Amino acid sequence: MKKILKTKTLMFVLLSLSLIACGNGNGKFDATGTFESEEVIVSSEAMGKLVNFDVEEGGVLKRDQIVGVVDTVQLHLKKKQLEASIKAVLSKQPEIDTQLATIQEQINTATTEKKRAENLVKSNAATTKQLDDINAQLDLLNKQYSATKSNLTITKQGLQSETFPLQAQIEQIQDQIDKSIIKNPTDGAVLSRYAKQNEVTANGKALYKIADLSTMTLRAYVNGDQLGNIKLGQKVKVFVDKGNREQKEMNGEIYWVSSKAEFTPKTIQTKDERANLVYAVKIKVKNDGYLKIGMYGEVIF
Repeated sequence: MKKILKTKTLMFVLLSLSLIACGNGNGKFDATGTFESEEVIVSSEAMGKLVNFDVEEGGVLKRDQIVGVVDTVQLHLKKKQLEASIKAVLSKQPEIDTQLATIQEQINTATTEKKRAENLVKSNAATTKQLDDINAQLDLLNKQYSATKSNLTITKQGLQSETFPLQAQIEQIQDQIDKSIIKNPTDGAVLSRYAKQNEVTANGKALYKIADLSTMTLRAYVNGDQLGNIKLGQKVKVFVDKGNREQKEMNGEIYWVSSKAEFTPKTIQTKDERANLVYAVKIKVKNDGYLKIGMYGEVIF
């Protein structure tokens, strides 16, 4: 009986020593932390009814995938109205070539008369006064042509300039229409959904939260003594619990080290450990589907 009691006592002491060794940082792992991911909250850029919204929690979405549409009927009608206004303004533009054709014909006739008069003057069949009269008439027609062309051109340009503000409004409305089409910004899985189809949304209202879970980040903490032994790009071993006291081993890479010390997070159990200053490090781990946000992980540098 005493032998059995001694055996149990020895096993208890060995187990206690093992737990103390793990708890004070002298165990197998150099650091521990939790897994996180870059989460993106997708918000509406338009105001109106969600006529289509195909987002489900846990669903996997692709980058630039269209997941919803905000009602754009009024925007399209406003755009058509502005386009009609532009056509109405441009329809008032003068046909410059048509209106100048009559004067050009008179100039052509006067030019022909001038050549005839010049020949008659050379043969003394006409006086120079007749030639001077034709030249004066031709000069007057050319000035009339230039003045009329200038006025018509100014009128046409003025009407075209009236359409510029209308065209700018069309571009603004088109931008609003484009923003009414909800496109997913990144590959990932939907973590939370905040809206439903047929609800009315508004600018800046959150619609859903998504995260790329293909690569996870383990945020761990090291003390000042460990800091000198790690560097960016360093390959490390990461372990996560599989159950039944087994652990899954994965490869990781340190890609960020904090430049400032901070107090140990409150998730650490004892007050003495929480009072210590530590440095945060981020370790990138490729996810095979096993890792989850908030899962604990342990690191060997």
